[in-house]
This record gives sequence, structure tokens and C-alpha cells, in this order.
Amino acid sequence: MPNFEHPEYPEATLLHLESMVPCRESQVSSLMSIFGERQHFSFPSIFIYGHTSSGKTYVMQTLLETLELPHVFVNCVECFTSRLLLEEILTQLQNLSSENKHGSHVPCDTFNDFVCLFKQEIITQDLQNQTVYIVLDKAEQLREMEANVLPGFLRLQEMTDRNVTVIFLSEIVWELFRPNTGCLEPFTLYFPDYSIVCRDLKELRHLAALNFTKYCEPVVRGEANERDTRRLWKNIESHLKKAMQTVYLREISSSQWERIQQDDGEPGHLKGLSAHAHVELPYYSKFLLIAAYLASYNPARTDKRFFLKHHGKIKKTNFLKKHEKTSNHLLGPKPFPLDRLLAILYSIVDNKVAPTANIFSQITSLVTLQLLTLVGHDDKLDGPKYKCTVSLDFIRAIARTVNFDIIKYLYDFL
Repeated sequence: MPNFEHPEYPEATLLHLESMVPCRESQVSSLMSIFGERQHFSFPSIFIYGHTSSGKTYVMQTLLETLELPHVFVNCVECFTSRLLLEEILTQLQNLSSENKHGSHVPCDTFNDFVCLFKQEIITQDLQNQTVYIVLDKAEQLREMEANVLPGFLRLQEMTDRNVTVIFLSEIVWELFRPNTGCLEPFTLYFPDYSIVCRDLKELRHLAALNFTKYCEPVVRGEANERDTRRLWKNIESHLKKAMQTVYLREISSSQWERIQQDDGEPGHLKGLSAHAHVELPYYSKFLLIAAYLASYNPARTDKRFFLKHHGKIKKTNFLKKHEKTSNHLLGPKPFPLDRLLAILYSIVDNKVAPTANIFSQITSLVTLQLLTLVGHDDKLDGPKYKCTVSLDFIRAIARTVNFDIIKYLYDFL
């Protein structure tokens, strides 16, 4: 018998769901109780918070997909302006229909426009008789948008008169969200850490995958059996400590680490790397420099084409304006704001690496190394702007060390 009970879903589905969300049965059970049956009106808004890698995004995706509930999943770092956010929600809502998997672009300038378009789309998709879920991941970014966006999402069910629930996923508590003018309070749910030993599940899984072959070597050689944990640990201990000092801190990439182990070398002596890559940059800073280069040499209007998921079909003839014949690389790097840099960074990193250092100190270090240049003055109200000062050959060498095809993301090479 499954731990989950719900009259709406068969036992096999609930058993499968239970197997997919270990150590999160309590949270999933609470969410299923809140959701109720498909035709029931749910809470207008739910606020889920917890530390990074505590399973918030994974559990919500697994729950909604396993139960086949109509939903929209948007990352607020990728959609870093209110217009991008609202348009992405409407585009994904179009894609819910099996007949229309590539919805056309829906322009939406204001929240009032969004409310009207959302109501129309619910009717078009024939979703009036069931709850539609809008999940906003990295919801802390909403605090940087217009003042009406957060209160609007909290009251979206009331404003649209539709059966819709907005779910906020965040790493900070609700008290840091609450507007001073007051708002409709969401239902809050906390996701605790998986264990007190390792808070970051992604890092633990990443290190385990890299070192498992080394851990099994005594068994393969016939020197120990699978249950001889003492001898297995003795074989892996020094190797694991070395990995914690390099791979976990992102001083080298995973592929470089594996190559070193095959050559029985030391992390300080990397073989086969381009001379350009010998600038001593942590692994995560390399992605930061790549994002800065893309922001400097790509027009801002092309970001949606290159970095936004589910951007829909964009014809190349419309995308490339006829009068734009001059190469951006000939014109030189353009300044870009910090929020654009972070949005591109998050898009290109994806799940390859989790940040383990303060990103702002990384940016300061790149400025100190003169790989980035700070543009403007500190007294400007719109925040700092930067330029990337490295050459194309340099950034291609850096990109190769992290297996990133930068040419594919450059506007000049379309």
C-alpha cells in the first residue's frame, strides 16, 4: 500500500510517485491535500521555501508531471523582466494543448494585458473545469520587478475568476517578500535539508559519480568484497580528500579531473590544455567570463532567441535585420547590466555546476584581473555595467576547457 492516499488517482500512480520522491513524503502528502481534486478550487497561492538543493523544484516537477496536472513552469532568473515572465507563461500555456506544441509568440506588456490574455487562453485550452498551476522558480527575483507583479500573482485567481494556483519556489522566507502595503498571504510550506551532513544534494551526487569507479577498484581486483567497507574506505579516503579540494571548489572541471586520474597525475599539472587556459580561474568563473563575453557581443534583443527555453519559432529572416551588416566584433564590446549577466550565466550553466562561491566576489576578481571592465560610476542609480575585454581566441580557449560551444551562441556567427 502506498503512503499517499487520494481518491482521484490509482494506486499504481501513487506508488510510482512515492518511489520518485524519497524523504519528501510529508511535503508531497501536504501538497496533494492542498490540491484536492482536479475540479476543486485550490489555494490562490502557495509559497515553498528551503535551502538550495532541498528538492523544491524536483518535487514540484515530479508531482505535477506524474499526476498529469496542467501546469506552467517558469524560471524567474531566465525571465528576468516582467514582460519576459508574463510572455513565457502565456507561451507555455499555449503548449499545453497536444495539437499546439510550438505556440506562437504572445506579446504582453502589462499585468492587465496578462490577466485578459490568460482568461482567453484558459477558455481556448478548455481548462475551465480543472486547476491550472503556475510555478515560479527562483521567485526571489520577483522582488526586483515592478511593484504590482508579486501582488498580482498572489491575487491572480481573484483577478481572472479562474481556477488557478500560483506556486512560488524560493530559498528565502516569506517575510522578506511581504510588501509594506500588505497583500493576500499565501499558504507557506517549508522543505528542510535532506541531512545535516551535506546540504547540497547536487554536489554530493556529483562527487559520488566521479569517484565511484575508484571506490570499486578493490572489489574489481578481488582484494575485497562489497561489504568490506573498512578496506573500501581506506582505498578511497585520500583520493576523495583530493577531489574535495579541487572538483568541489571548481578549481578544475570534472573532465579534467577524470583525465588526471587516468594519468595518475596531480591536480596542479593539467595536461593537454591550451596555453590560454592557464589563467588561474575557478571553474565557475570561467562560465561567468563566457556569459560576460556573450553579453558584450550579442545585442540584448537576441537573448530570448539564444537563452530562453520554449521561446517558440522565430524565423531567421525576421531575426536578422537587413541593415545590420556590421560585425559586433568589429565594433567592439558593448556594456551590459549585472542582471543581464546573471540571466545569461544561469541559462548556460543550467545543471552542469552549482555555485559554491559568492558570485559578486567572482565578478570583482575578474575586474581586478582586467578580464572585465567596470563602466560608469558608483553613483548611478541603474546599477553597475561591465564590458568583457578578452579576445575571441581567448574566450574560445576558456570555453573549450568547460566543453561549451560558444560559437553557437554568438550573434555574429549565425
